[in-house]
This record gives sequence, structure tokens and C-alpha cells, in this order.
Amino acid sequence: MILNSLTAISPIDGRYRKQTEELSQYFSEFALIKYRLKIEILYLIELSRIKIIRKLKLKEKQYLVDLYTDFKLRDAQKVKKIESEIKHDVKAVEYFIKQKLEKTSLKDLKEFTHFALTSEDTNNLAYGLMIKDALRKVYFPALNSLTKKICQLAKKNKDVAMLAHTHGQPASPTTLGKELAVFCYRLHNQIKAIPQLKGKLNGAVGNYNAHVVAYPQKNWVKFSKKFIKKLGLKPNLLTTQIENHDCLAELFHAMIRINNIILDLNRDFWIYISMDYLKQKVIKGEVGSSTMPHKVNPINFENSEGNLGIANNLLNHLANKLLISRLQRDLSDSTACRNIGAAFAYCLLSFQNTLKGLNKIKANQKIIAQNLENHPEILAEAIQIILRREKIVMPYEALKELVRGRKITMIKLHNFIDKLKVSSQVKKELKQITVKVYTGYATILTKLATKA
Repeated sequence: MILNSLTAISPIDGRYRKQTEELSQYFSEFALIKYRLKIEILYLIELSRIKIIRKLKLKEKQYLVDLYTDFKLRDAQKVKKIESEIKHDVKAVEYFIKQKLEKTSLKDLKEFTHFALTSEDTNNLAYGLMIKDALRKVYFPALNSLTKKICQLAKKNKDVAMLAHTHGQPASPTTLGKELAVFCYRLHNQIKAIPQLKGKLNGAVGNYNAHVVAYPQKNWVKFSKKFIKKLGLKPNLLTTQIENHDCLAELFHAMIRINNIILDLNRDFWIYISMDYLKQKVIKGEVGSSTMPHKVNPINFENSEGNLGIANNLLNHLANKLLISRLQRDLSDSTACRNIGAAFAYCLLSFQNTLKGLNKIKANQKIIAQNLENHPEILAEAIQIILRREKIVMPYEALKELVRGRKITMIKLHNFIDKLKVSSQVKKELKQITVKVYTGYATILTKLATKA
């Protein structure tokens, strides 16, 4: 069966292909080959810089750079053909480069392709670049767009007083804007926690054995540090054959925290929609139910929630698996790493869907205000706190007797206040408290959180 969006097994390459397609230039098999090729070429050029091989002519250097910048699908197919014969993916890239050099003035340097390296030297740096580029060009733009939208909605609704709910029960008032600002603030903090990725270039078991035996006079630690830093990665100098992936685990755990914050938002907004606190935009032509014509379902928040769960399961497995390798090396991390792109894709889908959901909603201020007014009992907290200030004995208990588990009115509250043994000034102060104004610093906190 020919592969297309209808025959693909994974929804990433099928149903959701259009939404995730941009990630293919970072996480596809083609992309992995291209990034491996880039590492090998840059390494060869760097060997020339430190005079392990002869100085490259300008045209020769450009030819080498063009090998990866102009890398085409047909080139990747040639690499895969070599791999099918020798059964080794990284060695296939090496042989591809040698074939290219054989036809040029660089043929005398072909044996310095992949010189003194192990496959993991190429692989870990390729993955480091792939992930770094995907973060910068796809992941962060999508996440930042979502965070920006949350902050915009927070500012817009900063003064919309709203009944809060703790344990699902009516609680002291907040504002819709402040509740959004919490998510904005949390996401900003977690984005800052994304680590710089690491890389290693130290040979078969991490000791530079082959490098040192061939050219003992060279400082290979200094060389690898400089090379890795040029790639925009942080050098990891003490490893086995593989880069230990501790930093990748740190990244994936940070991504999981970000996903869980968005998951938290999805569920809150799903509930706000069900409570009619938020109205959804009706899109002409859309169908909400196959049998109930009135339905406008919060499908984007639900879609995001489902995809976040898949993303987190993948990321959690990767974070746990990649830290463990038998002795100096086994291949279980290699097959696991091929699923990093899928984890990114499910994150991307989730960000896009939550953003779509947020673009469809607006505050139903009439219902929000009405529901707030229907729960004057929430002012019991304010009253008992002021009575404590006035040194009244056991005010909490008196208010508990009045309001716990009961529906009351503002008239009943004011009757209670009238009977208190406090000054007329304090009684006036208590009666001036309303559910709309009893929101503390909610508006100020929203402004602080949305400055970033």
C-alpha cells in the first residue's frame, strides 16, 4: 500500500500531517542522515583547521559544506542503499562521503572521514543539533504563541470578578484574568528552565584512545570542547561510549512540566465552558454532534489533552530509558531516540489545539456575575477575619454556624452584622464588602504576571 496521509499508521504522518509536517525537517530519517552528514563534514573541516589534514582550498571547503546544505532526497536514498548492504547507518554516511570525495581533489583526505570517531560521536551531536533546531524553530514559536495568547486573555479579563472553586465548591472570589495569569506565569518559569543541550566527541569508550594514539601531541580535549561549542552545544567531557543523555532527560522532564501546565489549563477551561462561564464561537458549517444539533463541544481542549498524554508518556519513557545503558554501550537508546520526533509532534499538536480553543472563547460576563451574586456566603471569610482583627472571640465558629452548607442572602448576612458587638464604623465597613470587590490583589497580580 502506498504511503500517504490516509494509509499512514501513525496519526502524526496521517491525520495530523499538515499540523506537524515542519518537524520532518528535524526528526525524519532524511533529517537524521543530513544532520549526521553535517557533523562528519564539519569534523573533517575542523581537522584541517588544527593541521591533522592539509589546508583546504576555499573551493574544497565550499564543496564539503555543499554536501550537507544541498543534500537531497536522492542523496539520502543512496545512503540508505549503502546501509542496506553494510547494515550500519552511520558507516553508510561515511562511505557516502568517501564516494563523493573520490571524484574530487579531496580524495587524498577520504580516510580522515570519521577519523578516530565512534558512531555515537556522530549520532549524539546530530541529535543535539536536531533537537536544538527543532526547539528554536518549531517548539518555542508554538509555545510562545500559546503563552502570549494566555497573557492577552489574562489582561483582557483582569477585572472580571468570578466565583472561585476549591474542591469544586464555591470559594473566595478571584478574577478570570488572574486565573489565566497563573498559567502565563507558570509557563514563563518553565520555559526558562529548558537546559542547554550537551554533546560528546571522545571516541569508542570516551577516552580519546584512537585520537591520542594517532596524534599524541594534540590536545584532543581542547579540540572537542571547541568543536562542540561551535555547534551551540555544551561539551560533556566524561562519558562512556555514549553521551549519557542526562541533559536530554532534563529537557524531557521540563517539557513534561510544560505539558502538564497546559493540561491543567485545558481541564479548567473545559469546566468553565461546561459551567457557561465561557462561551465558544460558533463556526459556520461545523457539526458538534451527529444527533444533537445544538452541541458546540470544547473539542480543541479535549484534543490537546489527549495528545499531551501521549507526549508525556513518550517523554517520560525517553527520560527514564536514555539514562540507562549496559556497561559502556548498548543500542537500546538508539531505537528509543528515533521516537523523539513523535514526542515533539504530539506536543506541537497540543499547543496548536489549545491555542485554537482559546481563540474561540470569550467570557460570559453575565453568567459569571450572576453566579457570583448567588453565593454571598463566600463573604463569611472576610467578615470573620475583620472580627478577628477587632478581637471578637470565636468569630469563625459563629460564621460557620450561620453559613456552612446553607444558602443565605445578603440580607441575612447584614442581619448577622447588625447583631455584632462592634462599633457602627466596623458594621459599616463589613456591609460595604461585596462579592464583586472582595478579590484582593487579583488585578494587580495579573498585571505583574503578564509583564513578561
